[in-house]
Amino acid sequence: MRVSEYVRHDAVGLAELMARGEVSPAEVEAAAREAVRAVNPALDAVVETWPADDRPAPGSTPLAGVPFLIKDFGISMAGRRTEMGSRLTAGHVARSDSFLMRRLRRAGLVTVGRTATPELAYSITTEPVLYGPTRNPWDPERGAGGSSGGAGAAVAAGAVPVAHATDAAGSLRIPAACNGLFGLKPTRGRVSLGPALDEGFNGLAVQGGVSRSVRDSAVLLDLIRGPEPGDPYFAEQPSRPYAQEVTRPPGPLRIGVLPQAWGGRRTTAPVAGALDRTVRLLESLGHRTEEVTVALGVGWEEFVLANARLSTANVAASVDSLAAALGRPVDSSTLEPSTLAAHRYGRRVSGPEFVTALTVRNRVARGLARYFDTHDLLLTPTLPDLPPLLGTYGEGAEALDGLGWIERLNDHSPFTMAFNVAGTPAMSVPVTADTGTGLPIGMQFAAGYGREDLLFRVAGQLEGAQPWSGRTPGVWAGGRS
Repeated sequence: MRVSEYVRHDAVGLAELMARGEVSPAEVEAAAREAVRAVNPALDAVVETWPADDRPAPGSTPLAGVPFLIKDFGISMAGRRTEMGSRLTAGHVARSDSFLMRRLRRAGLVTVGRTATPELAYSITTEPVLYGPTRNPWDPERGAGGSSGGAGAAVAAGAVPVAHATDAAGSLRIPAACNGLFGLKPTRGRVSLGPALDEGFNGLAVQGGVSRSVRDSAVLLDLIRGPEPGDPYFAEQPSRPYAQEVTRPPGPLRIGVLPQAWGGRRTTAPVAGALDRTVRLLESLGHRTEEVTVALGVGWEEFVLANARLSTANVAASVDSLAAALGRPVDSSTLEPSTLAAHRYGRRVSGPEFVTALTVRNRVARGLARYFDTHDLLLTPTLPDLPPLLGTYGEGAEALDGLGWIERLNDHSPFTMAFNVAGTPAMSVPVTADTGTGLPIGMQFAAGYGREDLLFRVAGQLEGAQPWSGRTPGVWAGGRS
């Protein structure tokens, strides 16, 4: 199988070819490895590849034999390095599979390597000191987003059709938007984080994937969803597979539009224009749209402060635990300035301050729930601007404390974190591109708790009306334009 043929298919399509015997799993895997070798020197999206240790029978699952990449964070694969993008954990090897890794194996995916992440996944750009910056395949001078930036760049460039991603503040949706992909952040409790974790970032973190087609993400979520023993959250299981929702008409929906984000960060002209085009497309499909204001339930400064306390306390606990286990110091030789600042700030968060931050989380969840009492969906830009140039996001990081870093994160990505706090599902859809630069622009749709089914229906409808499925930047992906 040639790489140019390989990249024309999504994951479900590749699995179907193998099930029919038109191509062998070995040929598909070889094409994937060739694609990684072709694009990675320029992108730095994949930090390591390894021999496959799972080769399921073709047709045994909807994704049997499909090449796959896992993020270097939030998941463990027995016998493989899990470094979390940090010098602190460089060389660390996982002893066992996490629950999600077991499900990916049962799904029939052939995991051939791991993708880049910023240090401890604590940034919305992927530029770690350990492995260097991951570049955007549409414009290598720009970033691929974060923290699942390696996954986003690898999928967009055609290395694999779908890849594992995590999301605690937008880390799945942001790379989807930057790289022209589909990415859905599931409901809190939809996918297990165990057994090492009961919850990530106190319920803000979830796991999923990014893909070039809606159906790939739907099938992947069908194969990995569901609780494991001891999970602290439980999302009611859907009445039918998500893969079936992709082709179900959503019917006319009431969709609120939030063009300007909480906190005052203004949406730039290219993104505002893309939002307007998206609204017109939705109306042409029979949906009712209206500009809305959405109350978070707390003020913006209180929201940011609470998230700073939650996230830095989690970072501090993780850093201390890893440093003790690996016998390494916590200083500038092992951690980047932003992570060190988070560690210092997090260690100063008091018990009462932490509990108060959890109360804010509850107020935001209830505030957003009231919005979904009257509207089916909320539409926002995923990001207020185009992907930043490499090297610009981290400028002056050494002068910021832990709160200042979270303020920067929320300023650059003010639309995404609220849905992590609330635990509700949200997706980034590549419905358009900037007419000047050709860079993709993502639109975010959010739904009420547990309503991934509605998001998949709308995503499938939009994909059919304005197809992006399978497209990849022509400079990569076997030379396709």
